[in-house]
Amino acid sequence: MRLIHNSLHDEVADGLRARIFDGVLAPGSFIDEAALCADLAISRTPLREALKVLAAEGLVRHEPRRGSFVSQVTEQDLDEIFPVIALLEGRCALEATRNATDADIAALETLHASLQQHAAAKRITDYYAVNFTIHEAIITLANNRWLAQSIADLRKILKLARLQQLHAPGRLEQSLSEHLAVFAAIKARDGEAADAAMRTHLLRQREALRELARTQKSRLLA
Repeated sequence: MRLIHNSLHDEVADGLRARIFDGVLAPGSFIDEAALCADLAISRTPLREALKVLAAEGLVRHEPRRGSFVSQVTEQDLDEIFPVIALLEGRCALEATRNATDADIAALETLHASLQQHAAAKRITDYYAVNFTIHEAIITLANNRWLAQSIADLRKILKLARLQQLHAPGRLEQSLSEHLAVFAAIKARDGEAADAAMRTHLLRQREALRELARTQKSRLLA
């Protein structure tokens, strides 16, 4: 019975996580447990266990006597997280360069060709999907479970804000250029250059989000 219960609350956690990432449960919004239980046809127990999982991931915060709320990513959060994930993914790029076979390089080349096509057509959602696949491929090639686990934990927080940066003026083209620089370094078997290019790529994402926040603030004040 315990295995079934664990399976249910994991399934509920997956569903809530998807709603958060899709924006159905908006940042800062109150999580109505009664409504969710009715919607999902479950009892309070698996829902509360699922909320504990999401709270541990940083996606949900619990306030005593008030309930649970979807977390909001602050500017300070982004300032603190991006330098860390840049170091981690940079190291992944270095280790991936050391491990990549010719077949792996060919697969990455195909992905980057697709990335270029989506960038040219301004298909941001499709671009982001391929972009994510490329990052995942590089993490897989690094074959370092500690790096992969640490990056996955941070990504759950950054996913709340990351897609937005591609809407900053000129960011799509800049992102593509950065990706091609990472791939060129991997293809040349230059691990140090791949590390540096990946770190630059991640840190520029932070700059793009900062610029986007400034622009949005200016519009609100106008």
